[in-house]
Amino acid sequence: MTTKAHEIRLKSRPVGLPVAENFELAETALAAPGQGEVLVRNLWMSVDPYMRGRMYDRQSYVPPFQIGEALQGGAIGRVEQSNNPDFKPGDLVESMNGWRDTFVSVGGALQKLPTENVPPQAYLGVLGMPGLTAYSGLARIGEPKAGETVFVSGAAGAVGAIVCQIAKLRGCKVVASAGTDAKLAWLKSVGVDEVVNYKTCGNLLEAVRKTAPQGIDIYFDNVGGEHLEVALEVARPHARFIECGMISAYNDTEVKPGPRNMIYVVGKSIKMQGFIVMNYWDMRDQFRAEMIQWIKDGKIKWEETVENGIANAPKAFLALFSGGNTGKMLVKLD
Repeated sequence: MTTKAHEIRLKSRPVGLPVAENFELAETALAAPGQGEVLVRNLWMSVDPYMRGRMYDRQSYVPPFQIGEALQGGAIGRVEQSNNPDFKPGDLVESMNGWRDTFVSVGGALQKLPTENVPPQAYLGVLGMPGLTAYSGLARIGEPKAGETVFVSGAAGAVGAIVCQIAKLRGCKVVASAGTDAKLAWLKSVGVDEVVNYKTCGNLLEAVRKTAPQGIDIYFDNVGGEHLEVALEVARPHARFIECGMISAYNDTEVKPGPRNMIYVVGKSIKMQGFIVMNYWDMRDQFRAEMIQWIKDGKIKWEETVENGIANAPKAFLALFSGGNTGKMLVKLD
């Protein structure tokens, strides 16, 4: 017996900013699960900025997406059929088989969700890759100390918003940038001390200086570009720069010059380190234990922006590059 499934494929490689025409919705037939396999119907899928890098045909830390094949990404699904003793129908599982509504998989590619009293899609956001990115990067590279000032760019996104709240829990002052007043209001509501609307402030350097007159000790970079130059300018001696993402450059068709003031790295003895979340996978259990406790205690809050239906997955992805999300961007599948 076969099952109809729908998936989003990469139709063509984007040049510059991706457009809807780079993607296509396809229907496929799935054979019944074989020995050791399970049939999963996805409930939620994630879209994330890092996926843009996989649309280039170039060597990186993960293989590029292939033309004509379904894309991949985090997803939460429910087991519907199982020929694997480790899974039973009804189990909620996490996988990297997003961008499709149904799939057949061997059990080793799936992980059962813990039985915590949180919405299942939280394991794609605050308790998933974005949360671990925020937690591990801040801890391992930033090494925050009470009383220090942390500047977070792109602070209303899935990673940035969690960085802000963890930094506050560590006793830091937090300065955050985002692109709408509504996002800034939400950041203030979760405890951020100072906010900057980078789209309307006029002079970003002066705006950040005003909010952090003594300078910054930690910069958590999600944006790059002008934000990085500003952070270098206002950094205090021995500041730590956590280079998580540079979304301002993800769609560039030409390589732009680097920060004009990079010389500050030397004179200010700045530590600047890039990372990907897989570097710190050893922190996953510690992260989830502490984050779940914070959530239970009401110390961590999060926002979700949701599109509905597999056909709208490209729309959700494209919105990441226009500031169309507050918190985690998700697709809820029918």
